[in-house]
Amino acid sequence: MNATLLHLAQDWLAQDPDPQTRAELADLIAAENWDELESRFGTRLQFGTAGLRGELGAGSARMNRVLVAQAAAGIANWLTINPDFPEPSVVIGYDGRHNSAVFAKDSAAIFAGAGIRTVLFDDFVPTPMLAHAVKAGDFSVGIMVTASHNPPRDNGYKVYLGGENGGGQIISPTDSEMAHSIERVAKLHVFGSILKSNAFEVGGQRWRESYLAQTSALVAPEEQTAEHPRSGEAGRAAVNTVYSAMHGVGWASTRAIFNAVDIELPQTVAEQLLPDPDFPTVSFPNPEEPGALDLSFETANRVGATLILANDPDADRLAVAVANPDALHGYRVFTGDEVGLLLGAELAERACAQGRTGALACSIVSSSALAEVAAANGLSFVQTLTGFKWISKVPNLIFGYEEALGYCVDPTHTPDKDGISAALLIADLAGRLAAKGSNLEARLTQLGERYGHFATGQVSLRFASVQQAKDIVASLRAAPPIELAGQSLVFTDLAAGSAELPATDGLKLDLADGARVIIRPSGTEPKLKCYLQTKGSTAVAAGQRLAEIRAAVQDLVA
Repeated sequence: MNATLLHLAQDWLAQDPDPQTRAELADLIAAENWDELESRFGTRLQFGTAGLRGELGAGSARMNRVLVAQAAAGIANWLTINPDFPEPSVVIGYDGRHNSAVFAKDSAAIFAGAGIRTVLFDDFVPTPMLAHAVKAGDFSVGIMVTASHNPPRDNGYKVYLGGENGGGQIISPTDSEMAHSIERVAKLHVFGSILKSNAFEVGGQRWRESYLAQTSALVAPEEQTAEHPRSGEAGRAAVNTVYSAMHGVGWASTRAIFNAVDIELPQTVAEQLLPDPDFPTVSFPNPEEPGALDLSFETANRVGATLILANDPDADRLAVAVANPDALHGYRVFTGDEVGLLLGAELAERACAQGRTGALACSIVSSSALAEVAAANGLSFVQTLTGFKWISKVPNLIFGYEEALGYCVDPTHTPDKDGISAALLIADLAGRLAAKGSNLEARLTQLGERYGHFATGQVSLRFASVQQAKDIVASLRAAPPIELAGQSLVFTDLAAGSAELPATDGLKLDLADGARVIIRPSGTEPKLKCYLQTKGSTAVAAGQRLAEIRAAVQDLVA
């Protein structure tokens, strides 16, 4: 085995163009560090519906220039023989993480070398802007180099598909077809033998301006109605707001869009405002993680803000918090389901007032409140598997979300989750409510009275490996529970699939009192996630039942 590892490592070293990863690998070979070499060459980072995502470093199981070049060449080969794209084109964006710009430029050279029209953004872009460019520019493929909210040492390679796919993230069978093409490249080519060309366009300003215009139009004056004024001094009061970019790329676009619609600019968390790939002020750059919003709370307390908006590093997610003297740090962080309800009701009621039809959609682990919103406003409702690759495919989509802080408020122009446009709509809504002497908390109470009082929450366990989370699900699948929190239940193995949902690795427990629990391993992190939902006659009753369900689930998966 050691001889095989040594051979694989030496072959990789011979083709690696990156001085840093070459030195790293050379040291491992010299030290005969077989355990580390096994972790890097014993497997290959798999390309799937999330593209590629993993830790930076040398080897086939890490993100690096060799692996990215193989991916770009494989996708280029797939694209050049695809009859659906007789004139293939690619647009490439990247965030501020380590090596993102390098991976993006390498990819552009490889796509251009394959004779494909290629546009490379000339600077950092948020992920939703890249998704918008694919759709608005009618590109065949979009590539976004980002690891979103993963740890600092990670990077990733997210793929979007144009044409009939509508510009959204790839799904089956495209993902497996691209994966096979990438594997063929890896077997036949080394980095230096992959054709490259500098005949690609560097720019993207056209798509920045297009994204700004389309997103700003979400609160444009022509959208005003008597019930929901969109802008202007009479319809919107100033709200003291704090914004964090979480060391990512969201601020430039957020600032431009708020300026375009005359919403007062938020005060910013200065320490987190500009891109920094080391994420020095957070242990984990995900707004959902404990501690990630601490600097936002400090800043908001200092300036007396009543609203906090925070994007994740690539700005496709949004966290929202409001001043609350009874909450830790003086601010209550809304759940993704609460923000989803605020946005879903806003867009559904707007569509109803304008006589438009369409669909609302959310993932199976998100709140059922959205179904009630859809029914009350004459819209259809669809549940999908987790991930915007599914949500964005819902026909005639008006609004879609998933509880992990992802919201698609403009699917016609940006077929993916978008934390910037969501921030705009929340800021606009907060301003309009303030003009009436109200606020977002009061709006949530009103929506609960109108659509039902739902409470949702999570039990989340982090492990050293993805497999540990999968093993717990497998154990429960082999010996399903028959009751939980004093209630009998119906057990559904989501791996079996159904007419409504493709198969997925997860379990659903429907309790006799209407509560619901879904247990699944994360698709991108070594986590087990348990999604809880209750419904009560009041918000207090739903919350009390949720606490009981949470305690029972913690015992179940311990």
